[in-house]
Order: sequence, then structure tokens, then C-alpha cells
Amino acid sequence: MASLSVRGRDAALAKGATLFWEILKNLWHPDDNPSGFLSLAMAENSLMHSRLLPRLTECFEPTPHMLTYGDGTTGSNRLKSVMSAFLMRQLGPTVALEADHITITNGCCSALEQLAWAIADPGEAFLLGKPYFRAFLTTLGGRMHVNTVPVSFADADPLGLEAVKKYEEALLEAREKGQNIRGLILCNPHNPLGRCYPRDTIVRLMKLCQKYHIHLVSDEIYALSVWGPGEQFYSCLSIDTKDVIDPSLIHVVWGASKDFGANGLRIGAVISQHNRELHTAIAFSSIHSSAASLAEASVANILEDTAWVDAYITDNRLKLAEHFVLVASWADNHQVSVEPGSNAAFFVWVDIGTPFRASHPEMTADEAATALGKALWDQKVLLAAGEQFGAEKPGWFRVVYSLDRRDLDEGLRRIALALES
Repeated sequence: MASLSVRGRDAALAKGATLFWEILKNLWHPDDNPSGFLSLAMAENSLMHSRLLPRLTECFEPTPHMLTYGDGTTGSNRLKSVMSAFLMRQLGPTVALEADHITITNGCCSALEQLAWAIADPGEAFLLGKPYFRAFLTTLGGRMHVNTVPVSFADADPLGLEAVKKYEEALLEAREKGQNIRGLILCNPHNPLGRCYPRDTIVRLMKLCQKYHIHLVSDEIYALSVWGPGEQFYSCLSIDTKDVIDPSLIHVVWGASKDFGANGLRIGAVISQHNRELHTAIAFSSIHSSAASLAEASVANILEDTAWVDAYITDNRLKLAEHFVLVASWADNHQVSVEPGSNAAFFVWVDIGTPFRASHPEMTADEAATALGKALWDQKVLLAAGEQFGAEKPGWFRVVYSLDRRDLDEGLRRIALALES
């Protein structure tokens, strides 16, 4: 350990991060590994794999050009062109989206890391509302050493207009403590709440960022996975910024991982329409975030087939809605509360702690939390606990439902057994 750098030692000692990946090597299968873990924690969508795989193979023809550095480390010209046309249709930007508005990266975490590198210096920070996508912390802080300032909302809706005041209060408090705030990060649709930000909230947050001249980064990785009625999805790109915010402060992240159930392809994108200098800065270090040419070609093949991709998105939404209903019905049968208004992405925010504490009145809140964690572990079912998302109330978990029906049923069965223990 002494031979490592300080940051190397810190990473080596972060046991929790590596434990999750170790568990993924021991996943349950009824025949091949009946004693394995069942994961409802990883945000992966496997519902459409049988549809996607044939499409990937039938239209893929490697070329010698794909074995070189291609068009450079910020993405192939073809993918940028195809993606800009695709997102024009899907996100409805008010300004025409062009290929040079896009920098391709090897996944959305790399896109976010590059944004952190280009926007903030080490020790500076982004505002991040609770509950938050837990990987934001390590993505910004791990190598870039950019801080996050969590924003608490108490009883206010984290996605509502009343939340804007909380962001401003957190910004001013951080500045009083000497913490320089460089931006605000949204995940829209929200992870882990599975909801969309109302348009009015986005506009108010834009105005807040303009007031303090900070950047607004909108992670829209679940943009095409809005499957139900309720709050409509609005991309930051779809909002007219005139008299609202300097458009050079707006940056959107999107990728193929979630909407196309293809985490392993590692294709993400930084989309910034009015900040050429940002793309130039990212290009400087893009060798570290460059996507594989073969992956770029695969995604381009998918996105340019308009008829196929539209049918895929429609059917994916139908499957997500069906699986949400399964989990919501299970939750109702087990007195488990579900985050109201959920209509997007492929996970649901649930309160498992309350029914567990109700059946163990002799336990303190801390004792019940420990006992519930042990019960879930004993049942070998893996969930993402609210503490990892900065949840303000105990007992909440994120449950991923975009699994094969067999696996989802088994996972819910194990959670029920943990609640009954």
C-alpha cells in the first residue's frame, strides 16, 4: 500500500465500490448458479436484448478504417452526424442540432468527467440535489477532484419549484464557507426517483444558474425511456434560452447505455450547442475518453434506421410500463410505499424500511436499518440502498425492474422473505 499514491491508497481502501463488482461475478441462475445473488441494483435494461442483438450483427461490417484512430478521439464524423439527426427528432431542440455540437465519449460517466474537467478546477464544486445518482460523486471527485455540494429539500419536492430556493440557499451557504460553485447537475429523467422535471422547474433552475453565472449540466441518459402518463419530459435543449440563460452555460449528456439497454457498448456524448471552447478543451484530453470505432459504428447503424429505432423505442416503453406495474402491484401487496409520479427510466424508489420497522417495534431506527440490510444480504438479493443516494429519509431503496420476468419475480420473492424475517 505504501507504494501507491495518496489517491491510489484511497481507491484501494474503498471496499464498497469493489464489493459490488465482485457480487456481479456470482449472479443467480436457477440451473447454473442457484446459490448466487439476485441483483435488482444495477441500472441495466435487458428487456430488449433479444431485439437488439440481431440488429447489431446483421448490419455490422468492420472496415480497415475502424482499426485506426478513425476521425479522431472525439468521435467519428458519421456517428456525430447520425446522432445529431436522431436527437433532433427525439429531443426537439429549439436550435438545430449539428454534428459539431457533439463530442462522443466512451460512456456518459466519461462525458460527465470531461465536463467536470473542463468547467471546474480541483476543489471547486457542483450543486447536486438529493437523492442523487450515486456515481456523480465518484465521477466528478474520483480523478477530477471536483466536489459535489448535496442539496437537501426536507419535505419539499426535489423536482418542484420550491426546490429552486433550496439550491440557491445551498449555493450561498457553500460560498460563505469558501466553496466555489461552478455548476448544477440534473439527472432528467431523475435517478433514482424515476420522474421527469417539470418544464417550469427547469426554466427556474436555468435562471438561477444565469443569476450566479454557473453551468447547468443535464444528464438525460433516460430521455427516451419515459413510458407512462404524468409529467412530460423536456430536454434542456428544447427550452428557448432567450431572456433565461446564456446558452453557453447549458450542456446535455446522452448515450446509448440506458435507452438502448447497451451499457457495454460504452457510447456517450457531450452536447453543447453554444460553447465551441468547451469542445476544444475536451478534445485536449479526449484520448482518455475516446470511444471504440467498432462501438461507434454499431450505434450509428442503429440510430440511422429511423423505422427500426422508432419501433424499438415504442416497444421498450411498453415493456418498461408492464414491469413497473408488476413491481407496483407487489409493493401494494406488501404494504411498501412507492414514489408517486414515477413514469420514466426502469427503477422505482420504494420504502421497504417502514413495513420492516412495523414488524420489529422493539428495534430502534438504526437497529432496524442494520437488521434489514442483513436480512436482504441473507436472502442474497442486492438492492441500492437510499443511503448511497443521499436519501433524507431512512428505509428507501431503488429497485430496478428492467430484468427478465423470471429474475424479477425471484428478486421480489427474496425481498418479501427479507421483510418477513
